[in-house]
Amino acid sequence: MLTVTSQNFGQEVLSAKGVTLVDFWAPWCMPCRILGPILDKIDKDYAHRAKVAKMNVDENQAISAQYGIMAIPTMIVFKDGKEVKRVSGVLPEKNIRTMLDEVLAST
Repeated sequence: MLTVTSQNFGQEVLSAKGVTLVDFWAPWCMPCRILGPILDKIDKDYAHRAKVAKMNVDENQAISAQYGIMAIPTMIVFKDGKEVKRVSGVLPEKNIRTMLDEVLAST
């Protein structure tokens, strides 16, 4: 899974073609730790269709503030660099897959 930071967010997410899911998380966040392995699996399964990335909110506060991240984990799905979906909290794997599939189907 790709790690995005303030330095590479523009290139890896905003300038990227296609679908990118960004997980805003922190290492001390227990729900984030639960979500991590789910996203690892989705990253492998969607490797040629969508990009999955994670951003540590403690280390990248400017981007987190820019996107109004008030709770973690928060997942934002970008399509061609534009935000198209946003959810907070730990979702079941099938719900995350459905969300990605819907965005991919609209391309």
